[in-house]
Amino acid sequence: MLDCIPPDGVAPANGYSHVVVGEGRLVVISGQVALDAKGHVVGEGDAAAQARQVFENLRRCLAAGGATFADVAKLTYYVTDIAVLPEVRAARDACIDTARPPASTAVQVAALFRPELLLEVEALAVIPW
Repeated sequence: MLDCIPPDGVAPANGYSHVVVGEGRLVVISGQVALDAKGHVVGEGDAAAQARQVFENLRRCLAAGGATFADVAKLTYYVTDIAVLPEVRAARDACIDTARPPASTAVQVAALFRPELLLEVEALAVIPW
């Protein structure tokens, strides 16, 4: 079980937790992008469609490691335009418990490995012993 702890003296978080503590086996998921099972881009030019595919890929990767979104302690977002964060958050909120969101970091980057990709998301999860 993961615990979200609001630290004293730090401004309240909106949509993420500042501190998440858990004990168990670590599951590390590489950055996922909007590629389908055959390696084709899903939702070219459509941030919402890409975000949904990214979170579906994350779900599948978590399952391969024996985890679910309930076990995610940290998400890191790499976006080519910070303006797509509302679409990313909507896809995330469809997958996580918004009352106990994971810790997160969002970074705008100049580019991803393919120009048609708008975002990449990596995850750290902790499976209880």
